[in-house]
Amino acid sequence: MTVTDRLLRCLLAPAMLVLAATGAMADGPVLRLTGAVNGGLVEITRADLDGMMWHEIATSTTVTDGQPLFRGVLMRDILAHAGADGEVVTAQALNDYVIDIPISDFQDFDVIAALYMDGVALTPRDKGPIWIIYPRDDHGVLADIRYDMRWVWQLVALHVQ
Repeated sequence: MTVTDRLLRCLLAPAMLVLAATGAMADGPVLRLTGAVNGGLVEITRADLDGMMWHEIATSTTVTDGQPLFRGVLMRDILAHAGADGEVVTAQALNDYVIDIPISDFQDFDVIAALYMDGVALTPRDKGPIWIIYPRDDHGVLADIRYDMRWVWQLVALHVQ
């Protein structure tokens, strides 16, 4: 292997990791659901998400300016697709942040799994590939810090219990 070949591999490896993490490669899963779901494991691909109804939410957040426009799929639709049967999901992010979220949140509010913010695809660098977004400005109760903790960015897994 030449020095040029080694250099190319070193330069391409991080790009391939980003592509894999954003679900941009082939049909790889972008979200993994375990626990009380069909067969104990459901891997959601970008094609699965594209087959669901998409929604938009313009809302303020604690980490952005103004009211960005988020676009994604309802969390309750993802859970229904996976045959989820439980009361709580444990959400896990790429950075190993973990929090329990009552499934009732997804029934009571139009919470989305956002893949876009202001028309730009989310990547791991900017809170993607998936960011749980609550319609904060539509419901005063959602301004409570308990809900702020549930806005999981870089979401990669849900465990249903």
